[in-house]
Amino acid sequence: MAEPRTLTLDVPGAKLAYDIRDAEDGTAEPPLLLIGLPMDAGGFHTLAGHFPDRTVVTYDPRVTGRSERTGTEPVTPEVHADDVHRVISAIGGGPVDIFASSGGALTALALLGRHPEQVRTLVAHEPPTAPVLPDREEAMAATAGIRSIYERDGFGPAMAKFIALSSVKGPIPRDFADEPADPAAFGLPAEDDGSRGDPLLTNMVAVTHYEVDFDALGPLSERIVIGAGAASEGELAHRAAVEVAERLGIEPVIFPSHHGGFLGPESGYAGEPDAFAATLRQVLAGTG
Repeated sequence: MAEPRTLTLDVPGAKLAYDIRDAEDGTAEPPLLLIGLPMDAGGFHTLAGHFPDRTVVTYDPRVTGRSERTGTEPVTPEVHADDVHRVISAIGGGPVDIFASSGGALTALALLGRHPEQVRTLVAHEPPTAPVLPDREEAMAATAGIRSIYERDGFGPAMAKFIALSSVKGPIPRDFADEPADPAAFGLPAEDDGSRGDPLLTNMVAVTHYEVDFDALGPLSERIVIGAGAASEGELAHRAAVEVAERLGIEPVIFPSHHGGFLGPESGYAGEPDAFAATLRQVLAGTG
């Protein structure tokens, strides 16, 4: 695959960094965007390498990586969606195909509802939207509690609680937000270094409390694929994916491995990237 070209784009409240990997040969297929949140472009290096026949675009959301946040307004999935809209406009206007992971899946769903003309096919993998869950109150309280721990105690205690939440299989217990989590059990620091800029923890509530606009997306459901990981069944994001698919009237597609199943060994959280990419290619070929 061609080496990526890095460009920047000034948008209201931020300066975005994005990468373009040109297709090795001429292709009639539209560009393929790979987006995440809080993951930045670096998390898609392995997956991008499986699509040398496509022009692949990745970017750093305004709270991550090389992108710079210049404004002070709240950063919501709608704000991220507007950023991606502007990136697509900068590369030709679309339509494009999108693979979107985790919080990036909510960004992409918001984008499709607002700018359907820019998206041919959206594959939204495990969008972690708590409001669709039967146990929405407990799930939303749990993520709000993690944000409160972060503000009060710092990174280690809050990340320990996040890992504990990510490990829950099935409904979130009613008293989960009140149960302590030990940072040392996860190799995390207990002391507070005073920083409060972690992109996952600072944006957790805005992402997990996001209400998907099913009225806007319902008529577009033939363009949407909702993915769920084979190894993440029962986890919050997997359960949310199943609920979102049901409300859209479509069947979720089971992808290999876990929530980050496309990640390579360099990530420290490797999935099954070869099998994952093969499934993604089949899905795009079937819906594009």
